[in-house]
Amino acid sequence: MPFDSLLDAVADARKTIVIYTPTDAGTELAERFSTRNASVLVRQSPAAVPAGFVVVRGGDDFLGAIALEDLLSFLTPTVHPPWELDEADPGYRAVFDLLDDTLFVSLDRRQLLATAREIEDRAWRVGRGTLRVGFQRRRAFERQRELYRELAATTDLDVHVYLGADTVDDDFDPGPLALHTGPADGVGRYWFLLFDGGGDALQACGLVAEEYSPDRYRGFWTYDPTLVATATDSLP
Repeated sequence: MPFDSLLDAVADARKTIVIYTPTDAGTELAERFSTRNASVLVRQSPAAVPAGFVVVRGGDDFLGAIALEDLLSFLTPTVHPPWELDEADPGYRAVFDLLDDTLFVSLDRRQLLATAREIEDRAWRVGRGTLRVGFQRRRAFERQRELYRELAATTDLDVHVYLGADTVDDDFDPGPLALHTGPADGVGRYWFLLFDGGGDALQACGLVAEEYSPDRYRGFWTYDPTLVATATDSLP
């Protein structure tokens, strides 16, 4: 299925985010999350939980709850390479887990890079299988080249890199990485990471994002193995 169609399918699964806060800060947070495919509500937090919390629902189903401080850590993430993520703020992971399969329409590169690190971390910990990564521009890949070479060199992962054919010259050296430059859905148009789980469907995860203006992205991340496989099937 083309990436455009995948984004449309994810957009149909709208969620509701309810922010419980004792202050007016919830209004500002609601504005920041209104750019996601979600209804955002602000409520006064009960006296028993003065620090505030966030509830996420899918239709009538309760999906989970997190502390308000965890939501704040998601909005200002610390970016680590995958082998250092044990040091990362666990609050970011809590939000990442809860908001998978939710379309975002305005996140910046730093937030997405932190999300990419979560996927790379899972692939690194599993240590086998196939990780596919694609970039909209060659210079974006160049900034990450050594990280992906390290993943390929220190694990049994097969790391495939996808770049637009017009961005790669004869001197380009992918090293231990498998390079793909042929025409395919999403190649050169999207920033994506797709990990097949290394034989364990529960470990599959992915990110698909399109930069529609400088440093602003729309897309989704997912733990759904079927969605990951569907995205992968559109690639060579």
